[in-house]
Amino acid sequence: MPESRNIAAFNQGPLYAGLMVLAWSALHIYGLFFHTLTAPLWQTVLIIAGLCWLYTGLFIVAHDTMHGSFARSPKVNAAVGTAILFIYAGFNWKHMRAAHHAHHDFPGTDKDPDFNANNPQAFWPWYFKFFTTYFSWRQILILVVFTIAYLLLGAPYQNTIVMWALPAILSSVQLFYFGTYLTHRHGEAFPDHHNARTNDFPKWLSLLTCFHFGYHHEHHLHPQDPWWRLPKRKFAS
Repeated sequence: MPESRNIAAFNQGPLYAGLMVLAWSALHIYGLFFHTLTAPLWQTVLIIAGLCWLYTGLFIVAHDTMHGSFARSPKVNAAVGTAILFIYAGFNWKHMRAAHHAHHDFPGTDKDPDFNANNPQAFWPWYFKFFTTYFSWRQILILVVFTIAYLLLGAPYQNTIVMWALPAILSSVQLFYFGTYLTHRHGEAFPDHHNARTNDFPKWLSLLTCFHFGYHHEHHLHPQDPWWRLPKRKFAS
């Protein structure tokens, strides 16, 4: 019985990921090639918000692959994580996995690549360090190639900015703010040596903000758990 429950748990991750990929692909294609920016503003804002949220979810799935909690097979984790991060912004999965494990090994210290030891409270200096740690000329070149390909396929140039680049950038701010900044910034006591705290959000808001990654102390305590299990850890009796 425990084994069957474990197998079922692993099967949920690919199901959720598949739904995210389908939803993101549909909205991404529509926004790039079919949406007109002369439409009512609320429509454009709604599409951007939806894409931003789905980008955030895709990144969290890639994050689970780094911990091996997406699938049983290391090869499947590597393949899925590599594909998602490449689509997200041309990121290198192996590089990001190594950096993320360093974050878990040395959280909230000068050896933590996700932490700003020189400015552990100010948002924008920390975000700038976070952004430049992972975004390099390689990503710029890949995104230029993507842009040219979209233009050749008929996407309006303005749509590549508003419907593609903007949601991706906003999702990085969303991920950083709810999953790194609020959970690791100094100024409030940490419960233990993980130097991580949990956002005090109800489940629906936790899902909406960062796919439960804001339940961050639980994630550091149980890094083997996928994102959708974290609420059970937080609200366990």
